[in-house]
Amino acid sequence: MCVGPRIRQYIDGCGIALPDISNRTGISLTRLQSFLEGLRHMTFEEYELVCSVLGVGTDKFIFPRKPESTVQTAGMTDGGQASDETEED
Repeated sequence: MCVGPRIRQYIDGCGIALPDISNRTGISLTRLQSFLEGLRHMTFEEYELVCSVLGVGTDKFIFPRKPESTVQTAGMTDGGQASDETEED
């Protein structure tokens, strides 16, 4: 799920009115709705404003991507040990 819809769920769950967020952030209601519906991206500055008005940190709605299971870390062998480029005999 994108950040906008996550914020929308939070806003709906808290019963906060979108016009209030719009007024307090200075972001137009139309622009805010487009972001929350996932139709457009919000700038980081807009995101900070929205988080500030909601009283949450900027990390509230952002989650790291899960690494793909097929991706191996460079320089690692199957045993999880770092491989050396030169081998001693």
